[in-house]
Amino acid sequence: MGAEPFRIEIPEAELDDLRERLRRTRWAPDFANEDWRYGTQGSYLRELVGYWLEGYDWRAQERAMNAYPHFRVHIDGIPLHFMHVRGRGPRPIPLVLTHGWPWTFWDFQRVIG
Repeated sequence: MGAEPFRIEIPEAELDDLRERLRRTRWAPDFANEDWRYGTQGSYLRELVGYWLEGYDWRAQERAMNAYPHFRVHIDGIPLHFMHVRGRGPRPIPLVLTHGWPWTFWDFQRVIG
């Protein structure tokens, strides 16, 4: 089977579920962790979760991601996602950009431009 084009479209119900789980976060005490020695500072994490709840615009990110052509293909039974973006100029050089955990394709957005 060949590559199939697709768009990133997260159902609103999934975003609502995420927001509800973020609202229900049970915060652990922050035991003298100003230097992050014991992991992420609780105050930083609370601020980040607050941003995800009130400031982050998932739909804007989705629109930005969907400005590029996305495809899915199965190779040896493994589903792969890729973007096919042609280079600019008279002689663009083909590039294959890959990532590993925990990064995503979107980490290359400024390179792909």
